[in-house]
Amino acid sequence: MKTVKEISKITGISIRTLRYYDEIGLLKPARVTEARYRLYDDKELEKLQEILFYKELEIPLADIKKVMENPEHDKQKALAVQKSLLERKRNRLNGIIELIDDVMKGVNTMSFGAFTEEDVKKIIDHSLELQSQESLNAIIEQFGSLENYRASMKENLKDESRAAELIKIYGSKDKAVEASLAATGNMDELQQVQYDIDNIYKQFAIAKEKQDADMETECVRKLAKNYKKLLRVDNARYVLLKTADDYLGNGVLTEATDKQYGQGVTKYIGEAIKRYYGV
Repeated sequence: MKTVKEISKITGISIRTLRYYDEIGLLKPARVTEARYRLYDDKELEKLQEILFYKELEIPLADIKKVMENPEHDKQKALAVQKSLLERKRNRLNGIIELIDDVMKGVNTMSFGAFTEEDVKKIIDHSLELQSQESLNAIIEQFGSLENYRASMKENLKDESRAAELIKIYGSKDKAVEASLAATGNMDELQQVQYDIDNIYKQFAIAKEKQDADMETECVRKLAKNYKKLLRVDNARYVLLKTADDYLGNGVLTEATDKQYGQGVTKYIGEAIKRYYGV
């Protein structure tokens, strides 16, 4: 048996709160001594733990009391539901934490206008510098000439809606331009990132088979890390959620990815990303 003071010390719940729980009939002590000391045993501790889980979900005390007094109340089923709801809350917080990281890094200073002439020229010139002669020949074959390619790229980058998409990914026009100019065209580096992503997708397939929530979460984190490296972004949330939408809505993409990693893996990855960000 433990006293109110000891229970308070173990759980971090104030003595006043424990007394209030007793008064409203939410958590009665196992017995009360002649000296009016409340004593609690393991059964009450387990009940208090369940109450705290419900409180974490911001459920009112009156509703918690009704649930726990229900004769059909199944503790194991209740814990499973609580676990699922808390995971959703955690996932939603993951997204909020990443957004806070953005704000702390200054990503909130967004400008949604189109790129300037100077921005466009820098990006196009740098992208052409990175191309091999074989790639340049392919561009000429597709567009007719490098000038036509420049004109097409210029039109895309000066389109406000397309510029806004890039800005959502990078946080600002300056960061988008900076990331474009930071690209090295190093094929070894790109191949390593693609190799890592391939392994992550294989891990997703295993997580799906095992229904392993922790493994799933770790896979999304690793995927975000690799997307940051690949795209040179501070936060991969926007890109991953766009990827999730594609995986859940593009039949051709789903078929191709499932063929490589297993039936249903594409949908699983899309849903895993949304679960992680609480969407």
